[in-house]
Amino acid sequence: MAAVLNVLDDQARARLIKRFGEDVASWCDELPALVAQLAKQWGLTVVDAKPGNTGRTLICAGDDGAKKVLKLTPDQAIAESEAAALRAWDGCSRVVQVLATELADGAILMEGIDPGTQLREPGVDVPWAEVGDLLTQIHSVTPPSGFSTLEDRVTVMYTLAERGLRGSVAEVSLPMETLDRARRRALDLAASGGGNSIVHGDLHPGNVLDGGPGRGAVAIDPRPSVGDPFFDLADWVTLPMMNGGTLEDGFDALAPHLPGFDAERVRAWCVALSPLFVMRPLERGERTPFVEAMLRMAA
Repeated sequence: MAAVLNVLDDQARARLIKRFGEDVASWCDELPALVAQLAKQWGLTVVDAKPGNTGRTLICAGDDGAKKVLKLTPDQAIAESEAAALRAWDGCSRVVQVLATELADGAILMEGIDPGTQLREPGVDVPWAEVGDLLTQIHSVTPPSGFSTLEDRVTVMYTLAERGLRGSVAEVSLPMETLDRARRRALDLAASGGGNSIVHGDLHPGNVLDGGPGRGAVAIDPRPSVGDPFFDLADWVTLPMMNGGTLEDGFDALAPHLPGFDAERVRAWCVALSPLFVMRPLERGERTPFVEAMLRMAA
């Protein structure tokens, strides 16, 4: 089957250039040919594309009739680390499974998840028991050698945040000093132990899909490291705050489904990561109660 040729629109191209710099333009130019090559190799037809900041995610139909997902990135290291984590979680029902890779091309072929609705979509009720099981599964796997540390992951996150914040409209409400203080808090937490698990590293509700009645919540798109598993909980326990609730409401929702829940450490991660929750809303001019609560937490 032939792949469709329009695999990268202007908006997606602009996001990649913003993330990786002008040098990525040549990769963008060559992407249609790469997709056509991989589509022929793996028997795929591209039927849709999804936005992303570090690459391109293509929804495909396989020659066998199954839905599949082809993910490509210009950063080979990102592809290698993601594939390594997914391979380590091979057999975990709560994690998307890898079908094939061409890591020299930054390509990973994965199973398609149906219906694949993101848990962040409006009207989707969070299946807290499934999220607890997801976290238990991924954090119970012994980390393979060669993974970076959670300190490394925190450094990357805050380096990107600083680059995005400096000179932006968000800096008026979120001064660089506040971001620096949060960075130190996060690095101190990462360095202080708290576990030796594979940390997903980007486990927000947009990276967890509904796999239907027989599968439930399924994680995708890891940015893995090794360290404190409670790092992965911050995006979940803060969810009730978006609807006028409290952090304690998040604790009450998740803790019964997660053995060993450490409220003190989870709260500390929420404080350390709080500026990262509000940068994009502030760039859009949003001053919701959730944004105000996060800014107070970051102070």
